[in-house]
Amino acid sequence: MTFGAFADQLVTDIQSGFRNEKHRWQWKHTLETYAASLRPLTLDAVTTEKVLQVLTPLWQTKQETASRLRGRIERVLDAAKAKGLRTGENPARWRGHLDSLLPRRKKLQRGHHAAMPYSDVPAFIVELRKREAVAALMLEFTILTAARTGEVTGATWGEIDRKAKLWTIPAERMKAGKAHRVPLSARALEIVKKVEVLRTEGDFLFPGPQKRKPHSNIAMLALMKRRMKLEDLTVHGFRSSFRDWAGECTAFPREVAEAALAHVVGDEVERAYRRGDALEKRRELMDAWEKFVTSTQAADVGAMVRPAET
Repeated sequence: MTFGAFADQLVTDIQSGFRNEKHRWQWKHTLETYAASLRPLTLDAVTTEKVLQVLTPLWQTKQETASRLRGRIERVLDAAKAKGLRTGENPARWRGHLDSLLPRRKKLQRGHHAAMPYSDVPAFIVELRKREAVAALMLEFTILTAARTGEVTGATWGEIDRKAKLWTIPAERMKAGKAHRVPLSARALEIVKKVEVLRTEGDFLFPGPQKRKPHSNIAMLALMKRRMKLEDLTVHGFRSSFRDWAGECTAFPREVAEAALAHVVGDEVERAYRRGDALEKRRELMDAWEKFVTSTQAADVGAMVRPAET
């Protein structure tokens, strides 16, 4: 059996253990794209030299991708050995093997997600609005709310309060396990109104092709990588774009920006004294973020934004 055929079968066999559809897609994509030279080889023909030929070009330029790819190749070959399809040591093993042959990795960038410079986001939004796909609206909503991908794809109509201009994400859908209130800017509410015509029997804000199911998070990634040719960026990276903008171009306190990202700030004692979620300050911040990303004038892009006095 070839490496490619066995890898495809392994992904199918273990996909029920993946966190989400994006995780499955990443496994399949990396093994098809970056390990393409290994795919036609028989399993016992995959050597350390062949693995290095795949990893070396990526090792310093796409560190996180290369690291994950190595781990996936290792797992494929371990599974093949367990099934008696190859023998010997695993050529993709890190400790005591590839760690002696590959240069030490540079310090990982914050968040491990490639982010667009915040100064480029307004131009990106202009191009994004030229597309009428649901994925484009979903991506713009994600950028405007600085939310995580899974929080947006799982959003339901029951979480949206248009009168209060608020999106409340329940604790069970949040990474920190705590309910999170997201103030909705004017454009975010406009997107909510646009997708209302798509409302089906299900309750998802961004419904997928199948009734009662949400739109796939892969759709946003595919829109960026395949249609807009932004192959080195991630949807999650826009959270970093937002955070960099808030820190460099506004006078909003750090705690407000971190709260907008639903990050846990401070130690246990500090959090006990700060029981509120700074909703109104965050509303000002998100309105300022919308003004920035929808601006087309260079003067607007560099404008400093200050919160209202309290």
